[in-house]
Amino acid sequence: MNKVKTEVNTLIAPPLKIKKILITQPKPDGDKSPYFELAKKHNVSLDFHPFIVVDGIAAKDFRKQKIDITNYTAVVFTSRNAIDHFFRVCDEMKVSVSQDTKYFCITEAVALYLQKFILYRKRKVFYGADGTNKSLFDVINKHKDNEKFLYPCSESFDSEITNWLKNNKCEYATPVLYRIISNDIKEVVNKNYDVICFFSPGGVKSLLENFPKFKQNGTRIGAFGANTFKAAEDAGLTLNIKAPQPQAPSMVSALELFLSTYKKNKL
Repeated sequence: MNKVKTEVNTLIAPPLKIKKILITQPKPDGDKSPYFELAKKHNVSLDFHPFIVVDGIAAKDFRKQKIDITNYTAVVFTSRNAIDHFFRVCDEMKVSVSQDTKYFCITEAVALYLQKFILYRKRKVFYGADGTNKSLFDVINKHKDNEKFLYPCSESFDSEITNWLKNNKCEYATPVLYRIISNDIKEVVNKNYDVICFFSPGGVKSLLENFPKFKQNGTRIGAFGANTFKAAEDAGLTLNIKAPQPQAPSMVSALELFLSTYKKNKL
């Protein structure tokens, strides 16, 4: 048996207690994050390590796509990364986004992130009810007349969204603004975490690229967003923690619910 196969098959033992949780995102700035309050309340160790690197495409390369942002009246956002790089490119290209632009977001959390760049309460911002593409399509469908849509994305964009726009005869463009690159996470994951939380399909992809024969072996898996749910399930992972849900709109609240229930029932 070769070394890699041995590492994969003994990667994670079934947890007896929930003590170590891996959040596959960068550590929050400052010391006021609700994650830290969660860790203290439940006496668990929280580690932060991004599974992916987001590499922004330079404005000069974006120009080669020949997409005039000012020609579009609505923007579809499915992640915070898309928001970051959309406004970054606009800034680099000295493009002023109209105050009348409509924003359609996959979740409320993504919508609220727009506050970093716009006067939220004075803009037309819409979001899906439950984080699924279907709920996003429902809200777009109510407001799509006479709109021209931008769907800022990475090179591996969600074809379900572009297919819906095409099938519903919406004029749209898909500006590729960033690339998703997998991090080397072998040493991190080998620390035997009891819970691993994912926030994007790219994070799940990174896990599989680092561990092609990954075995869950009792590790609890959390996922944020319908597209991440699908990526995890397509990878053969069993999901134990899902957000957003009506009772858990964020990953922190989903972990709170899970840990509280775990203590009562020893899941």
